[in-house]
Amino acid sequence: MEVSLTVWIVTIAAILGLLLFDYVFHVRKAHEPQLKEAAIWSAIYVGLALLFGLFVLIEWGGRYAGEYYAGYITEKALSVDNLFVFLIIMASFKVPREDQQKVLLFGITFALIARTALIFVGAGLINQFAWVFYLFGLILLLTAGSLIKGELSDSQHDEADNFVVRLAKRFIHTTDHYDGDKLFTIQNGKRAMTPMLLVMVAIGGTDVLFALDSIPAIFGLTQQTYLVFTAVAFSLMGLRQLYFLIDGLLDRLIYLSWGLAIILGFIGVKLILHALHENNLPFINNGEHVEVVEVSIALSLTVIVGVLVVTVLASLFSPKGRALRVLNGLQTVAEQYVTLPQDASPEERQKLADKAAKYQRQMPKISDKHREELLESEKHFHELLDRARGKHREFERTGVGPEPDVVPAPEAEAIHGEHVETQDAAGTTTPDAPRSGSTGRSS
Repeated sequence: MEVSLTVWIVTIAAILGLLLFDYVFHVRKAHEPQLKEAAIWSAIYVGLALLFGLFVLIEWGGRYAGEYYAGYITEKALSVDNLFVFLIIMASFKVPREDQQKVLLFGITFALIARTALIFVGAGLINQFAWVFYLFGLILLLTAGSLIKGELSDSQHDEADNFVVRLAKRFIHTTDHYDGDKLFTIQNGKRAMTPMLLVMVAIGGTDVLFALDSIPAIFGLTQQTYLVFTAVAFSLMGLRQLYFLIDGLLDRLIYLSWGLAIILGFIGVKLILHALHENNLPFINNGEHVEVVEVSIALSLTVIVGVLVVTVLASLFSPKGRALRVLNGLQTVAEQYVTLPQDASPEERQKLADKAAKYQRQMPKISDKHREELLESEKHFHELLDRARGKHREFERTGVGPEPDVVPAPEAEAIHGEHVETQDAAGTTTPDAPRSGSTGRSS
């Protein structure tokens, strides 16, 4: 596959242009994107990625187009997994909702830089040493095992307390308070690093670690540097909008880590088979090529898409997925009701009450096993529901809206995997970290 310097320059310029456009028109002014805005721009970026695949098809043929699409889909799935960690980090640092776009764009830009560097390093190694495929395959198999181990373990990593953050806190004066979206502020007459810069440092550190399994994964699908670069770049483009689009869905993809483990394990095996086919290590088959079956790109694409489809459907429609949806829905409605302003309309109150009743009717279908597994604190969960019911009964009796509550943190964590909003001491509304969707690929 021959790619001219002109094509490289135009491609890189287009990607940089998209990043610049994103910053100037969407991120520079702090705001929380609405669902419609996020949906439109997510569709645009996915559309651009698909159109680029058609360009590859026309310019270089079906084989390379298939490799590009397989790489793009795999990298997109891994990028969605990254969003879980970004969510945890931003929740840990209590990043104001309207400033999360800037943090995400930084994370995307840094991820692109880190991955680009590793792409060219990886391409150079592959061209010189065929045994690198063994190494890449082993990395992916270990990553797959790490994902499975993370799902089987109840332990939680503090993603916001990685080595880079600890180092920054040790040598640089920091403050616990935000000053808008400023990276530095003045505290007691001294220049101090704000949490905004710290969260960017945390995300940058995890980006480097994520790149270590992301790049071997795509090299297992194509060894064409141009396709690797463009698939990675397009998978990262639109990730910011996707975050806000599937924000409430992220924590419900409870089997995503299992799906990614299968995909990475599959690609790891594919890489090792390819390494055996190209073998020149003297202690394996006397340095001769090993006759093995190589996995076609068509089969790779089928497996990747199939696993992702099954993963999403299982997450949303399995008994555990349905249980999580009901518990999440009931908790969200209850929180919305108890925090309604006193002058909320009767129609709004009745609408929430009807929603709660709908979810409540589904509660008996949830097994004790799933209740125990998904509820962080059943006591706090039921206290919240009782308070919501009490407020609605009071309104029905008196016709006067009761005083709104602020949901305290213990209740906000009543459900494993629930992505809810809590308030910090300054009154800043921030999302709480999901649990069930947390990744095993951690710092």
